[in-house]
Amino acid sequence: DVVVYGGTSAGVTAAVQARGMGRSVVLLEPGSHLGGLSSGGLGNTDIGNKGAIGGLSRQFYERVAVHYARDEAWVHETREEYLQRSAIGNQGHGRADPVAERTGVDTMWVFEPSVAEAIFREMTEEAGVDVRLGQRLDLDEGVVREEARIVSVRMESGDVFTGRIFIDATYEGDLMAKAGVSYAVGREGNDVYGETLNGVQTQHAVYHQFETPVDPYVVPGDPESGLLPGLHGGPPGEEGSGDHRVQAYNFRMTLTDAPDNRLPIPEPEGYDPRRYELLRRYIEAGPFDALKLNSPMPNRKTDVNNHGAFSSDHIGANYDYPDGDHATRERIFADHVSYVMGLWYFLQNDDRLPEDVRASAGRWGLCRDEFLDNGHWPHQLYVREARRMVNDHVMTEHHCRGERRAEDSVGLAAYGMDSHNTQRYVADGKARNEGDVEVGVAGPYPVAYGAIVPRRIEATNLIVPVALAASHIAYGSIRMEPVFMILGQSAATAASLALDAEGVVQDVPYPSLRERLLADGQILDWGGEP
Repeated sequence: DVVVYGGTSAGVTAAVQARGMGRSVVLLEPGSHLGGLSSGGLGNTDIGNKGAIGGLSRQFYERVAVHYARDEAWVHETREEYLQRSAIGNQGHGRADPVAERTGVDTMWVFEPSVAEAIFREMTEEAGVDVRLGQRLDLDEGVVREEARIVSVRMESGDVFTGRIFIDATYEGDLMAKAGVSYAVGREGNDVYGETLNGVQTQHAVYHQFETPVDPYVVPGDPESGLLPGLHGGPPGEEGSGDHRVQAYNFRMTLTDAPDNRLPIPEPEGYDPRRYELLRRYIEAGPFDALKLNSPMPNRKTDVNNHGAFSSDHIGANYDYPDGDHATRERIFADHVSYVMGLWYFLQNDDRLPEDVRASAGRWGLCRDEFLDNGHWPHQLYVREARRMVNDHVMTEHHCRGERRAEDSVGLAAYGMDSHNTQRYVADGKARNEGDVEVGVAGPYPVAYGAIVPRRIEATNLIVPVALAASHIAYGSIRMEPVFMILGQSAATAASLALDAEGVVQDVPYPSLRERLLADGQILDWGGEP
């Protein structure tokens, strides 16, 4: 009945929901792991407002709480020591959880990658989902259509899967693209949807910017000597104009300082300290904030994300990723491994750096008990944004600000409009970053059913809960793992109802969809505080 492509967190909830509604389902995952980013290092959940999270998404975080409640004597520290070490604690981000308070059901929003993957596997096994790992879409002959209907998908293995409804739950939107559905890559100009935060944003650059001027030239003060790695010599573009640039990717690093679990971060093949010369000069000028976004996790682990002007975001290195073939993406993945691993090796070992910097970075190492089949390195690149579907129901900045409301809600988003930097350029002889936007939303807001289904003329039996129809800046708010799980469940609910309506997803009656979503614990409207 339902073919789900992509074993991300959204893919898991989609498959589990489809089975729960009595449908036959196969979950196809290109790699060898379930959970995407949620099991790939993003353990400090980006939420926005926990009260907006319902359904299978909330159940996942409840299962996390159950896991750690059963393991009170956490391996390397007691629960009490962890709570003292972190303000995050059992509720995540130090904020109250209104649903947990009302229902009495505990949730936990921070977790180890291995715990997350185990829970995703439990969810699929309990539901009886047919999970097929190592099934990557053939990008040449991958989709067979009859007019506007997808008939089957072909994998590189040669396996062919036929189905009545297809759900593309990948970060990249590969099935969507190969089915001929319209999509966008990069940033729209502000004029496309009447926005203010899209396109080039040099004037908005407040966060993750160079706090102190840093010379960008190989020989300081000499433009003729060329630019340091990672910089380009052209202008950033006209303010608010659209371009092809994609916000930076990185790895959410799961590290530990526990001596019996800590492994050294190795020197990557082809390591070149010149890649980090701009960072060295920045540190020499005073600031050192590259490791500041370091969130404590259970068992003396940490989730390290990008922070500051020069950190783990590999700015400008991912432009070819969204539309790239498998070989191109593998090359970009490997380059990001080399860059981030090299960054840590540089910070821990380069004797030109201050001793306190090396000591701060040197405290951390890879986890002996995580990512066992990948050299203890995360298996999931943080693909913050790739393709985004284009249809007649695009989510925009206006929805995020509460100026426009989707009346066909299939879940709530609540995180701020968040774009990471997209380029590093030179202005007045100094290095500058561009693309970072961090602007709050009015409160939890509905995501439209219309934003996860293509135009009828393009595909009548496809639903896209991850690479959904949203402008660049609105996608920056929606693109959080709890929301993807919500939308995955809603997509499968709609798929099941569509099977009773001749398999046309655009013909699903919204009142029926809404009724079933609410019955399954989804939260579709917000009446609480911003």
